[in-house]
Amino acid sequence: MFIRTTLAVSAACLVSACASGPMMSKPYDQSMLPASVQVPSGNRVAMETVGAGDITYECRVKANMAGQYEWFFVGPDAKLMDRSGKQVGKYFGPPATWENMDGSKVTATQVAVSPAGDGNIPSQLVKANPAMGSGAMTGTTYIQRVATKGGVAPSMACGAGNVGAKQVVKYQADYIFYKAM
Repeated sequence: MFIRTTLAVSAACLVSACASGPMMSKPYDQSMLPASVQVPSGNRVAMETVGAGDITYECRVKANMAGQYEWFFVGPDAKLMDRSGKQVGKYFGPPATWENMDGSKVTATQVAVSPAGDGNIPSQLVKANPAMGSGAMTGTTYIQRVATKGGVAPSMACGAGNVGAKQVVKYQADYIFYKAM
């Protein structure tokens, strides 16, 4: 009898714990990031994603520097996945656009960047423009790009002989979406 009662009480506790909703994950830790890309106080993490895909670069003449060339950032094309690996959106451009699978999307204006190590695109903080559509992106205030891997301009030469050539490089980064508290 005691064992049946204990099992019944334990089962009831488990059911009530599950019914209270999903467990909250720990907020993204701002203290581990350079101050320049930290999100201002008054904002909270709304969604964490991992972006993985490609960045396209094009060999172009440097602006206002005739006879000099550089790999110019053309735009990204990446899938946005949640922490379990399920695709929840995409990131593409130009202009840089984050779109959720529910159709809501947001563009943003760069606030700051910070080096993220050799071979990696920099960490970045952008201020979101008002969202288009209604859904997960509605109310987004800031987006951080952190934990970057790869994505830098190609190492091959860019010069008069290959102006207009495009190169695609792989990259990965965490995109952390914030909303006002």
